[in-house]
Amino acid sequence: MVWPVIGAVLLTVVATVADAQPRVGRQAPAITGQTWINSAPLTMEGLKGRVVLVEFWTHG
Repeated sequence: MVWPVIGAVLLTVVATVADAQPRVGRQAPAITGQTWINSAPLTMEGLKGRVVLVEFWTHG
């Protein structure tokens, strides 16, 4: 019973680490969202040449 759980945890960790590699030299994906509260919708073209800080958060 314990081994399947350990296997699932290890598989999750390996998949997460593999996906966390930096993607240097690749184009960033477009920014999408349902509702913009304090500004007009942002585009990659509009942000070109600027420093952008992206903060992810959630209620929990």
